[in-house]
Amino acid sequence: MKLVFLGTGGSWPSKERNVTSIALQHNRDVILMDCGEGTQRQLMKSSVSFMQIEKILITHLHGDHFLGLPGLVQSMALNNRERPLEILCPIGTKDILNLFLSVGYFTRDFDVNIREVSDGECIDFAGYSIKAISADHVVPTLAYRFEEAPRKGLFDLDKAKQLGIPPGRLYSKLQNGETIEYKGKKITPEMVIGPKRKGRSIVYSGDTRPCESVLELAKECDILIHEGMVDDNLRDKANEYGHSTITQAAEIAKKANVGRLFIVHISPRYTLEDTPILEEKAKKIFPNTTLAIDLMEYEVKLRE
Repeated sequence: MKLVFLGTGGSWPSKERNVTSIALQHNRDVILMDCGEGTQRQLMKSSVSFMQIEKILITHLHGDHFLGLPGLVQSMALNNRERPLEILCPIGTKDILNLFLSVGYFTRDFDVNIREVSDGECIDFAGYSIKAISADHVVPTLAYRFEEAPRKGLFDLDKAKQLGIPPGRLYSKLQNGETIEYKGKKITPEMVIGPKRKGRSIVYSGDTRPCESVLELAKECDILIHEGMVDDNLRDKANEYGHSTITQAAEIAKKANVGRLFIVHISPRYTLEDTPILEEKAKKIFPNTTLAIDLMEYEVKLRE
């Protein structure tokens, strides 16, 4: 599993940052989190194929989060995509997105299924789930939590030896969830396999003021991707317009006890030269912080 930060800026593209979009590659599928203008161009520069995108999670209908959709869908059509594309979005935005995707003289041979997601709704997919909650922005906005399905427990070799089970195919059967019989005694997988282990979890805030709902959604997650638009000297203005500062994002990460924080949606007023200075301020609050830059990749490793 890996994250590819396609666009890490907010409001409008700058010379150094495109607007918001993050790709999550899980096995062979790609989940795109927001799709600001120019996202398909960023995909061409990245290691991710736009034809692998299965789902797009739209947080809200501000242009820097969804204006890239028509071009991306048209590129899929021109490359003969056939399988459906699913788009998740806030309540009340489906009709707007459908109208938006109908613009342009092109046809497509695949379905685009737009699904409105309510506050607190959790949707199960093969191998993972996606939960949405309302964030605190100036328009209806969702934050999303990707939760990988639990993994099998670890095989306890000592317990297997204590039960006298010989190594080999009987071990494999137990690991595959089968009950075996050995020397007239039934042995179930639960007797030699530990509890299930948590899968990986990623939370993406979208645009938001610091709020309890995103904090709750992010608790104990492996990765939090939180907006942090400006330095703390602009806190009042940022909060007035429904945004967080870089240090407020770090405070959320600390309170939620996340594994790692990536800050995105950086204002175009800052250059890449400002990145280390801003990042250091966040690290004073939450040391495991990275101010993301465009086309950065990060491998999300399994917990032991």
